[in-house]
Amino acid sequence: MGLLFEQIDSQPSSLGEITLRRRRIPAMGNRDIYEVKLGEEFLMSSMFVEAEVALADLGLAAVKGEDLSVVVGGLGLGYTAEAALRSDRVGELLVVEALDTVIGWHQQEKVPLGQTLNADPRCRYVHGSFFDLAVDEGSGFDPAQPGRLFDAILLDIDHSPRALLNDSNASFYTVESLQRMARQLRPDGVFALWSNDPPDEEFMVILNELFTDTASHVVAFYNPLQNCESTNTVYVGVNPPA
Repeated sequence: MGLLFEQIDSQPSSLGEITLRRRRIPAMGNRDIYEVKLGEEFLMSSMFVEAEVALADLGLAAVKGEDLSVVVGGLGLGYTAEAALRSDRVGELLVVEALDTVIGWHQQEKVPLGQTLNADPRCRYVHGSFFDLAVDEGSGFDPAQPGRLFDAILLDIDHSPRALLNDSNASFYTVESLQRMARQLRPDGVFALWSNDPPDEEFMVILNELFTDTASHVVAFYNPLQNCESTNTVYVGVNPPA
């Protein structure tokens, strides 16, 4: 691509206009950088994806066993899903995404990891609201097999439990809703959550009420835009044994 900037696609959605862009920054080696915006707000960038990868790595490291059934909440640019599929312990991956436009970008391979996810028979896209499916104990995350249980649920949608894409998501980050979601986990299954913010003590209190072996991992990475180290947080909790 010779252009330094290209808008690949822009579509209306229930949350506002969502846009996929690609740019090159000569000072950063002219590599392709993919960005997603929702309205005027930046959702994600391929410039730094260390924490999205760490969400999969840290979440799966806490899970016991083989042939794992895993849910990823939020497709984004696909980095958490792709990192999960690197593990040969993962037998099946459901990626739950509310915006069909984002699923379409991957299916049409308009984003770099679309081809990787499409080619892996373990990966399946589910079009739906993660937050609605999480608390729907009758149907759950898998429309093909209602009520089934999973070994891990990895969530990366909101910026943090406090910085929300939609105010209605706030009800998820409560003991009641997280407990309903946890009923879709097998005993010793793992819930992991990405956050752009530093560790939140109040949210850890909620996790500690529901899960064991809880931890808030600070993931550090170099931020080339600010020429300094930045950090994200990955929360991990284990569902109590039966």
